[in-house]
Amino acid sequence: MFTGIITDVGRIAALEKAGDLRARIETAYDVAGIDLGASIASDGVCLTVVTLGDGWYEVDISAETVSKTNLGDWEVGHAVNLERALKVGDELGGHIVSGHVDGVAEIVEMHVEGDSTRVTFKVPAELAKFIAPKGSVALNGTSLTVNEVEGDTFGVNLISHTKDVTNWGAAKVGDRINLEIDTLARYVARLAEYS
Repeated sequence: MFTGIITDVGRIAALEKAGDLRARIETAYDVAGIDLGASIASDGVCLTVVTLGDGWYEVDISAETVSKTNLGDWEVGHAVNLERALKVGDELGGHIVSGHVDGVAEIVEMHVEGDSTRVTFKVPAELAKFIAPKGSVALNGTSLTVNEVEGDTFGVNLISHTKDVTNWGAAKVGDRINLEIDTLARYVARLAEYS
């Protein structure tokens, strides 16, 4: 489990396509404190550490994960939002995030509002029903509050701090973004089906 509070921005150092996609991610994390098999959310996708090195770790990404996320768009040098898994007693600063991406949203509009940036996303129609004003979503692993929803689009504001400490500072219209809907919204919708 994660919180959607990004704690490092890593960089893709290498990509190798074999049976699965293997990515080497450079990180500022103390690699000595990462165990093989640890889960690290990478642009919101829970990935398992399979190899460790000096200032980097590697993960294997299945074809299924590539097909359901934006990880197939990764290139060497790409900045990646990273978050280590929660430990008992950690502060829950964002919202409960599983690292299981529900789909890919597209940035369709961006404009400056004061010191913030208003970003509008288009989502797959089957996911739109799970997104509510003032609810939470995880976008590329970042816990964000939804401002408004209209059909299959919704908007969020990115404050300067978020743009400075994540890969959101480089976001642009047309980018494909990993979307994880709020777990609570998923269960409420499921219960409503049986009412």
